[in-house]
Amino acid sequence: MTRYEFASDNTSALCPEARDALVAVDDGFVASYGDDPWTAEAADAMRTAFETDCDVYFVFNGTAANSLALASLCQPYHSVICHESAHIETDECGAPEFFSSGSKVLLAAGADAQIDPAEVHRLVTRRTDIHYPKPKALSLTQATELGTVYRPDAIAALTEAARERDMRIHMDGARFANAVASLGCAPGDISWRAGVDVLCLGGTKNGIGTAEAVIFFDRSLSAEFAYRCKQAGQLASKMRYLSAPWARMLGDGSWLRRAGHANAMAALLADELVAAGATLVHPVEANAVFADLDAAQHDALVRGGWKVYDFIGGATRFMCSWQTTEEHIGELADCLRHAGG
Repeated sequence: MTRYEFASDNTSALCPEARDALVAVDDGFVASYGDDPWTAEAADAMRTAFETDCDVYFVFNGTAANSLALASLCQPYHSVICHESAHIETDECGAPEFFSSGSKVLLAAGADAQIDPAEVHRLVTRRTDIHYPKPKALSLTQATELGTVYRPDAIAALTEAARERDMRIHMDGARFANAVASLGCAPGDISWRAGVDVLCLGGTKNGIGTAEAVIFFDRSLSAEFAYRCKQAGQLASKMRYLSAPWARMLGDGSWLRRAGHANAMAALLADELVAAGATLVHPVEANAVFADLDAAQHDALVRGGWKVYDFIGGATRFMCSWQTTEEHIGELADCLRHAGG
């Protein structure tokens, strides 16, 4: 039997709050295409959580959110700067380039998947002639692909460097809730207050089924975004099923409680992995743990049926979710402690 407890935060079930919200709206006839009361409630809940007036859209997945958001910032002759490990570069099948009709992705370096501000300067200034795709957007991932978290001052430094060059700032927030819970800050502190123009706020990895939110803090950038969603097949006819879980989880704070639990489980797992003889290779700041295992430990995981990934970040990746328990962690730790025995 394959065990998926640590394979990805995508493998968990709906959290109870999201499930209850879906059941509550699954009755009777309701206006379609976002004209229902729950979509309005969810959008208002976003504005309350972020403490600002913003434009909110709901789509089915993160690839669509990122790609359509970037397309709204760029013309085909522009380029997007992102970290070399960013999801828009490594795992979205060219969708950002496709939906922007050709905007090129330029890759920046930086430790622990965080962009070095000097890299923004390098990529913008290495060529300024008309033959080079003009950098127009900076894309940040929060939390990063390696489980690290940008602090507010780090985001502000990057957005300032981009602003000096007339660039817009996009944030891939597939695990944004984990970053907020990790830092203990207000959501606005690591988004619009730090200079972010558009945030793709992830719900899928936080216990919501198939709903991501695209939040434009600069509303001038969202003109006709609804048409992009429709053309891309991302306008849900029964929008209430995307928006109702958001309305519930933002309203009662469970989006951050669930993320905080995942983070706490990752911290516990990191301690157990170290106790079992593994070596951590990146700081554990959200809900991801990257560790180097010896051959015996790796073989023990395979024999035990544990599904994990070895192709992300150059180590074995373990992801925790709202559904991860101390018992799951104990069972995995026992598997590693008895490796080779």
